[in-house]
This record gives sequence, structure tokens and C-alpha cells, in this order.
Amino acid sequence: MTDLSALTIGVLGGTGPQGRGLAFRFAQSGLNVILGSRSTEKGEAAAAELAEKVGKPVGGADNLGCAEQSDVVIVAVPWEGHGELLESLRTALVGKVVVDCVNPLGFDKQGAYALPVPEGSAAQQAEALLPDSRVTAAFHHVSAVLLEDPEVTTIDTDVLVLGDDREATDLVQALADTVSGMRGIYGGRLRNAHQVEALTANLISVNRRYKAHAGLRVTDV
Repeated sequence: MTDLSALTIGVLGGTGPQGRGLAFRFAQSGLNVILGSRSTEKGEAAAAELAEKVGKPVGGADNLGCAEQSDVVIVAVPWEGHGELLESLRTALVGKVVVDCVNPLGFDKQGAYALPVPEGSAAQQAEALLPDSRVTAAFHHVSAVLLEDPEVTTIDTDVLVLGDDREATDLVQALADTVSGMRGIYGGRLRNAHQVEALTANLISVNRRYKAHAGLRVTDV
């Protein structure tokens, strides 16, 4: 078992639905959490709301402060600002485990679809921009609606974790395991992140058709 109790989990984009939801679940599990936002004021305000929700202190900062103060950093920002933000945080993220959960998607009248990424995927873009960080990819398919709902006590889904650093992927799997009902599953090297990110478009189609918040389960593991 990987001990996460001494680590601080930072969430870049922690004021957005997915970031807030993940931060809520990690804080609820007893982990030390810092929310990052574009401004310190927004980060601190969101942290105060979350602290009241979970009944324990939660840190708040701008994205730079969040990156500097955290041991493990979740990237949950819109795709449009992904590259620019990570490039600006390169120094602050040196040596840290970075968990990219960004899905490069477009939307039109036919629904969601995967966008082409020159590096191959959002996670590979992060790897290229953060050569001195331990980049992984995970949490792409978890419903923000379920994550944020305090009435939902169990998040019934598996989380595919990808990366080239075994210790880092083991840590991220353990992070997923802290959330009730969630299970971290190793999903391959970072070069395989594209199809994991793109699969989110399929799940959005499932959710629209069946009015659901679908997740994934890996069988026989």
C-alpha cells in the first residue's frame, strides 16, 4: 500500500466542476488538498467552501502557489489553456508527480468528438512541456456531477492510470483507491493516453442517450 498521508494533493483548475469534485473526494478521504485557480482569491474562496463541506481545512491559492505547495498535482483545466498553463509552471513542477486528466474534445450538433493533438494526447503534451516532472494520466472518465454530489457516497468506477514511471503510476492508483468505490487500474504507457482521452467522447454519447453518468469497469482484474 502506498502511504499518501504525508503528501499534499494540489488541483490545478480546482474551481471547475471536475477539479472541485476530485478535490472534494480526496479531502473527504482525509488527504491534504490545495485548490488552485487563476487568482488567489478564487482559490481561497473555493477552498473555504470545500472546507465547510468536508469539515476539515483545505488550502487555496493561485495555480502557481498550488503547484509550489503540492507533492502531487492534478491538472483539471480546460484544454484551451492546458499548454500555456503547464509551460508557465515548468519550474514549480520539477520532480513532482503530475496527473493529467484533461480531455481534448470538441462539440458540435452531432455531439462530442476527440480533437487532434500534435504531441498525440494532452498527457503527452504535458510530458513534452514538463521534462523534469513525473507525468501520468488518469481520472478522464469520472463524472464531475457524481464527484460533486455529497449524496453520492460511492463512485462506482475504475480509473485507468497511464505513465512510464512505475512508482508514479502506483501512487496515482493508490490515490484513486482512496475514493470509496473507485479503483485505480494500470492502463499502459503514456503513449496510449490518446485513446483513453478520446473515449470520453463515447461516454458523453452514452450519457446523453441513457440520461446517465456512465463510468468504466475493467473485468477479470
